[in-house]
Amino acid sequence: MGRDFPWTRPKKCPCCGNWKVWGHGFASTIFQGFDDPLLLKRYRCPSCGCIIKLRPLSHFSRFQSSKHTIRSALVYRITKGRWPPGSAGSRQRHWLCNLKRQMKAHLTEEWRDGLATAFDYLMSLGRIPVSRSM
Repeated sequence: MGRDFPWTRPKKCPCCGNWKVWGHGFASTIFQGFDDPLLLKRYRCPSCGCIIKLRPLSHFSRFQSSKHTIRSALVYRITKGRWPPGSAGSRQRHWLCNLKRQMKAHLTEEWRDGLATAFDYLMSLGRIPVSRSM
């Protein structure tokens, strides 16, 4: 739908909490599985200058692959012992490494065996399970 997609305006700035955010145009963003870049709506906070780029709910912030793609690749690796065929192994190794780091930082020892369950639990806590940042 491009520019005609009905994006929902943020209620407040995520940085400073100001209730007023202005439209700030669109940004072309590349996502895995699409041939052309998608136009994502941007907003700007007049108070702190923060730029807010809206994303589809199916994707984590700063990730080109969808949540489902990431989780299914990790489950495939956990169950079969190898990465799915035809996929970028280096990107997926980063996901697995970062998931283990997130588990060490936020979960107890009993979660170590259930990587897929830990992925879901970290998501329910509002964390990005495969993010490098803590």
